[in-house]
Amino acid sequence: MITNKKMFYTAIILFVTLLILSLPFPNDGYLGETIATDLNIPVRSESGFSYIGLCFFFILFASLFLLNNSIDKYNIRAILIAVLIAIFGPSSFVSLYQKTFATDIYAVSYDRDMSSCNFDMIDKKTLHGECMLPFKNYSSNDVKFSIEFYEEYDDDFQFVTIMNNNGPYEVKLKGNQRKAEKIESNIDVSKLKEHISGGSAMGVKIIMKSGKKMRKL
Repeated sequence: MITNKKMFYTAIILFVTLLILSLPFPNDGYLGETIATDLNIPVRSESGFSYIGLCFFFILFASLFLLNNSIDKYNIRAILIAVLIAIFGPSSFVSLYQKTFATDIYAVSYDRDMSSCNFDMIDKKTLHGECMLPFKNYSSNDVKFSIEFYEEYDDDFQFVTIMNNNGPYEVKLKGNQRKAEKIESNIDVSKLKEHISGGSAMGVKIIMKSGKKMRKL
């Protein structure tokens, strides 16, 4: 079945490398993006084009090309299976890892799609913020961590990050607990040049910290 072992093993190495770099863990985005950021390698252009995404595409294409040319049977079937693993494998592996071996904040999942923050002025100087943040602790041990908020783009105007004025906020999850953490804060905006007077946000971005450990989600 394998006609060229060297080409076949190269395909496997490239494919496994792709799976590792495309793990959506421990931060938001791919592991490859986290590594590139730590090495000060740009991951996106000013227009938002993803260099990492392009790199992943070429690695996948190269691995599938080598796989196809290194076997003489079931080529289409092998390529389809590889594509499915590339699509669903990384997220499934992270989920399995969190449910089995992960500890502390690495065992905690955050459902950002179900998160929200709402803001209302309760008087001329005070803004009331209320956020609902869904967590799931897959560890059997209690987990404590702090929460900060961040925006997708850095600018002078605060929206969700205005909650940081009274932060960070402490969260405690019991073992195997699923919890929608409610965070409320009355924020003094009297000394701010600009501030929101109300509104809501979905898909809230947060930073989890526990000692020297940090996850940006």
